[in-house]
Amino acid sequence: MAILDSKGRLFGKVSLLDIGAGLIILMVVVAVFFYPGTSGSVAQVGAVNQDIEVDVMVRGLTVLNPEQFLTDIKTEGTTNIIIRNQPYGQVAIKDVQSLPRSTAVPQPDGSIKSLPDPRPELGFTADMLLTLAGSAQITDDGPILGNSKVKIGTPIELEGSTYNFKTSTVAIRILD
Repeated sequence: MAILDSKGRLFGKVSLLDIGAGLIILMVVVAVFFYPGTSGSVAQVGAVNQDIEVDVMVRGLTVLNPEQFLTDIKTEGTTNIIIRNQPYGQVAIKDVQSLPRSTAVPQPDGSIKSLPDPRPELGFTADMLLTLAGSAQITDDGPILGNSKVKIGTPIELEGSTYNFKTSTVAIRILD
């Protein structure tokens, strides 16, 4: 009995094409499950992690007791952030600074003076500057928290145990 017959079958039973297809499928399965390749995105290649500080400004947040709210945020110490609807995780709240509400008041001599805003409803609004601290990947295009670039003007959502509001980035400092 010959090893290959006239139709290309091995020992008259199995086709060489079937064996080749089986070996290719086996190699693909082995490659997928045992050699998955590199993990992470292309943006992480060559990136360096460094500590950064991000200043975000909150204007006109309606709160029943603004002074207590600012104290609570400061004592909580951390907050969860969401950048462009992508959760990043927790960052430290380094500083909370209350911003005054003032209005421009024209004077009789034609000059303008900045005075505290007398409207009673402003007793229920909080204006503040928050400094957040965390670790980011530093690339040629700027810092990246999670998978989102953080630049001045980037909207960031803050979420804590008793609050959830959106802010805007006003400053970024890369610490050495």
